[in-house]
Amino acid sequence: MPFKPLQINRRQKLVTNIKIYPKDQARQYLIIDVVSIIFLVSLVLSSKSDLPILVKVIILSLFLSAFYFALWYRDWRLHLATLSGLFLITIISIYEGSIMLTFGFMFADLIGRAKAKWHIASAMIAITLMFIVVLWAETGELFKIEEPMIIPIMMIQIVFPLLIYFIEKTKSLKVELAAVNTQLVQQDERQRIARDLHDTIGHTLTMIKIKTELTTKLMDRDPNRAKDELDDILSTTRTALKQVREIVSDMNFISLESELYHCKNLLQTATISFKLNHRCPNTLLASVEETMLALCLREATTNLIKHSQAKNCIVEIDCIDHIYCLKISDDGVGLVNQGLGNGISSMKERMSALQGTASIKNIATGGTIVTFKLSIQHSRKEAQIL
Repeated sequence: MPFKPLQINRRQKLVTNIKIYPKDQARQYLIIDVVSIIFLVSLVLSSKSDLPILVKVIILSLFLSAFYFALWYRDWRLHLATLSGLFLITIISIYEGSIMLTFGFMFADLIGRAKAKWHIASAMIAITLMFIVVLWAETGELFKIEEPMIIPIMMIQIVFPLLIYFIEKTKSLKVELAAVNTQLVQQDERQRIARDLHDTIGHTLTMIKIKTELTTKLMDRDPNRAKDELDDILSTTRTALKQVREIVSDMNFISLESELYHCKNLLQTATISFKLNHRCPNTLLASVEETMLALCLREATTNLIKHSQAKNCIVEIDCIDHIYCLKISDDGVGLVNQGLGNGISSMKERMSALQGTASIKNIATGGTIVTFKLSIQHSRKEAQIL
């Protein structure tokens, strides 16, 4: 009794492992192959040729065995099975008539899936020889053809392996292309996550660092304010945790207006004065455009605090000839290192995705100016009704 479940499982696995017909061909060729086999068996067994019935059964059994092997393999076994099948069709056609040559399609289709090109070429030669031998045996002359339809049937069977080969090659290239596209999508997603981690979490951690340094200085001089700063640091840490969750799930919409407010607070915390000149506050931007600009502003502000040693920052927003222009300028040390770090690269990538531009250069009087330009074709926002 305890062995019955094990025996049942083994039987189930045995049934599962039995392969009758390839799944990749079942949708397109199963019905055609079944109908072809039924017609072949019926025509051969019902004919009144000189072949004994036992010989017919043996030939048909060998033919079906060769066809079965050709179904499942694409190496030398497919080649051997194809040549055997064409040889058996030749014998059948000599005794049953040249009309039986039509069943050569069953192997002409399969040989096109062979991995080696010389297998396909030799099978095409074998198909040609099959027609020549049968027609010679039927007419007694090498190039005499009594049935005009035999020529197009022969030509189609010869060309058919090449056609199937190119179809299979196209399918293989599509699979490879899909795999490459998947890798590219995964790479883009990794870059997006890395960029968002750098821009968002890096921005927040910079704020925590600045507030921590300020709190350290205030511990002895102004304990009450230091306590307030510690509360603010705790709140900022919670914000960082929330940002991590947002990045993992997806990139959420970020308002440019709210980002300007946060950047102002961050700069003032770093003792850098902030001035905003917003000359087109009613311009309507798409959500992705506004989010990308907000992230670029965030990155530029973070870089300004980390590297510029500036005392003043001016943000200017203009709209001229359907070009939305965002400029961030400072009076710091300028571009000491001309290399592109993660921040500058990510800003350029974001603007390029919107078919916009991002540039960073030194100011002649000292400092740096970062410029983002974006082409817009949107209408003005409607005035809000109070």
